[in-house]
Amino acid sequence: MGTELAGLIKADLAALTNDANRLAIAPPADHSAPGTFNNSQGAFSFTQSMKDALASVDSEDRAAADRMAAVDAGKSDDLVGAMLASQQASLSFSMLMQVRNKVMGAVDDLLKLPV
Repeated sequence: MGTELAGLIKADLAALTNDANRLAIAPPADHSAPGTFNNSQGAFSFTQSMKDALASVDSEDRAAADRMAAVDAGKSDDLVGAMLASQQASLSFSMLMQVRNKVMGAVDDLLKLPV
């Protein structure tokens, strides 16, 4: 059991090392997505990325709410589409909360570092 686990760990480590080496020699990706880079300085903007993600989650939630309201009012028969939109908005919100939790955990770890 222990040798099998050690073998699996070594295989995973080798795969990660290969992926890291492949990324290290890969040409830089085009990061021209809106809001991910500051155009004036060419620097990454975490704040803008989070604002864009928050706006995206909010727009998905509003679209799902509009679709559900249309079904409730009898203006639309697309109950399946409304439910799918609602689930997609819920998953997007859950993902955003997980990112927030990871960032807050990282900030807490940084604050705990000795100066």
